[in-house]
Amino acid sequence: QVQLVESGGGLVQPGGSLRLSCVASPRDFSIYAMGWYRQVPGKQRELVAAGTRNSDTAIVESLKGRFTISRDHVKNTVYLQMNSLVPEDTAVYYCYADRRGTIYWGQGTQVTVSS
Repeated sequence: QVQLVESGGGLVQPGGSLRLSCVASPRDFSIYAMGWYRQVPGKQRELVAAGTRNSDTAIVESLKGRFTISRDHVKNTVYLQMNSLVPEDTAVYYCYADRRGTIYWGQGTQVTVSS
């Protein structure tokens, strides 16, 4: 069974930073493309980082320079480092795993950017 558990969200002031973690439990972590979406209530999910099967995971162009993604294959964990946060980054952040078009989702972690 594929299990994804996000953590690291919370309340942060504008200009602050957070690092989100997604711990995965597939048997062979490396065969899954891993990425991130975010969602504001009432709106469609927005891609943050397209999934890849290696550390070259693509952050969307509008977030490059502030967000970075990395993978630790020993810990079966994907990270999303978020810097210079602005209120518009407030959302529930979801990691996902993708293998041959079958997608698995975590439960999400809330990020709130507010003074």
